[in-house]
Amino acid sequence: MILVTKFIPYSAMALYPFIFIKKHELKNDIVLINHERIHHRQQLELLIVPFYLIYFINYLINLFRYKNHFTAYKEIVFEREAFAMDKNLEYLKHRKLFAFLKFFNPNKK
Repeated sequence: MILVTKFIPYSAMALYPFIFIKKHELKNDIVLINHERIHHRQQLELLIVPFYLIYFINYLINLFRYKNHFTAYKEIVFEREAFAMDKNLEYLKHRKLFAFLKFFNPNKK
């Protein structure tokens, strides 16, 4: 379910089972919506709450490593998968379970 709200800090945010978007026009951004649906799949695989814990811990580790919010965010393993695959609108039809693990790279600097 897609909900429009100006109270989110980003253009869109996936909080299962919702996708929050900042502007009504973004409902038509198929790449953005696909990105958020990839997050929904990740959230379901990890039974929702652990996803958020891992996401936050991964962000904090990245922030310590890169000393930059934007880089820390982009390097979160879940975001790496979503950004890499969001333009592939068929991705979720053939995505394997725990596919985000392929995007884990602890040695990247």
